[in-house]
Parts: sequence; C-alpha cells; structure tokens
Amino acid sequence: MADTVKGPAGYFPSIEKKYGRPIAEWKDLIRASPLTRHMELVAWLKTEHGLGHGHANALVADTLAERK
Repeated sequence: MADTVKGPAGYFPSIEKKYGRPIAEWKDLIRASPLTRHMELVAWLKTEHGLGHGHANALVADTLAERK
C-alpha cells in the first residue's frame, strides 16, 4: 500500500492540477514576495493569484517551514 502524504504537501497534487503550475513555481513566488507573515501571504495568493484558502495556506505553511 502506498504511503499517504500528510500535512500541507498532501494538497500539492490538487494544487498543480487545478492551477496548472508546479509547486516549485508557487514556492518561488512566495519566497520572492516582500510579504513575510503567514496570513499576509495567504491573502496575497488568494487575491492576486486566485487560489482557494486551503491551497494558499498549504503552500505558505510548507514554504515558511523550510526557513526553520
């Protein structure tokens, strides 16, 4: 039986399918943004790029976790 991906990365296949961009590209956008706070980045992805809240939240959470 295949391992199920848990946490924010569990959303990645549906994000790529729905929005047509690879996760690496979304993460690059987040890293390049002058915004630094989690919810600011989520709101930015939602308003500027049309992502849903759950997808934006998953991308931001996973990207910011890399900094730690």
